[in-house]
Amino acid sequence: MQGRPFKIGVALGGGAFRGLAHIGVLQVLERNGIVPDIITGTSMGALVGGIYACGMSLSLMERFCYSISEKDLIDVCRPREGIVAGNRVELMLRTLTGNRNFDQLDRTFAAVATDLSRGERVVLRSGPVYQAIRASISIPGIFNPYRIDGVTYVDGGVVDRVPILAARELGADFVIGVDVGYHGGAVDCDGSLVKIILHTLEVMEWQIMQHTVNTADLNIVPGLAHINPASIAQAEECIRIGRDEATAHLPGLLKAIEARKNGEGDGGTRFLS
Repeated sequence: MQGRPFKIGVALGGGAFRGLAHIGVLQVLERNGIVPDIITGTSMGALVGGIYACGMSLSLMERFCYSISEKDLIDVCRPREGIVAGNRVELMLRTLTGNRNFDQLDRTFAAVATDLSRGERVVLRSGPVYQAIRASISIPGIFNPYRIDGVTYVDGGVVDRVPILAARELGADFVIGVDVGYHGGAVDCDGSLVKIILHTLEVMEWQIMQHTVNTADLNIVPGLAHINPASIAQAEECIRIGRDEATAHLPGLLKAIEARKNGEGDGGTRFLS
């Protein structure tokens, strides 16, 4: 790391509307001088991280969440590829990102999506940011898949729920992983098609994670099991839980970052929570 700046990365995971907790986590980091140089996101993590990387303040992002409902985001279509066309969401993303391209950002950002045809993880880093986010949030069965340059993409969580590796690949020396997804246990899906689809994907992601090496330097895992991932109605609680969890980790996080700057913890040693 000699001769170049020490870079902090934040990997924001998928979890549908539970992912609004990322806003609270980022607020705590920012208020304590931990401003990420690199942001990677999957699904809702890509949405929050991408809009943040495009310059929207976290306080404005929080207020925006309180001003909308999921009805504002849904354009139901004839279910051929999904039950939601995603055009309303795409327009919203274009507006919230200021229609910026990746090369116009002041910090490094990447969205992780899944190439449906090849079954491969793809790290999207070029072109309009809103397109990369729209690809990353394309939950199979709910949103229509998204196509960029002839490639069909679905939700990045299918292959990489918390994009820690992507942050490492982009040059992060210290990676904070934020996992807002399912972590086992019984869930009441209450007969809702959307909740059944979401929970099916969550179970798959959780099973994949059991066999994946976690290389984050520190993990933040907000307690969100009681939050309905299909509804934005609990946005305020989600964001508060994110703030509370990040605050609880703050002393250890500051200590771990300082230790890494001093060369401790390299060679595979991690400061996992």
